[in-house]
Amino acid sequence: MDNYELRKEDGQWKFQQQGAGRAIKVFPTKDKGLDFSTRYVGDHGGSLKIKKENGRIQEERTYPRKDDPRKTPG
Repeated sequence: MDNYELRKEDGQWKFQQQGAGRAIKVFPTKDKGLDFSTRYVGDHGGSLKIKKENGRIQEERTYPRKDDPRKTPG
């Protein structure tokens, strides 16, 4: 399963595959990044970690839901 993250860096929200050196796409706001990243991971499958501005994980989503490794909120 591919792992992705949406995080703030240098005043921008970056959506990238974890461990990759380059972002897939960069956004001016978290809302725009969240809209794109949830559609992208929903289409391709995988896990998305959504981070707060301070870098801590706010939420983790798995697509498709049946691939979620355990029953947890979020």
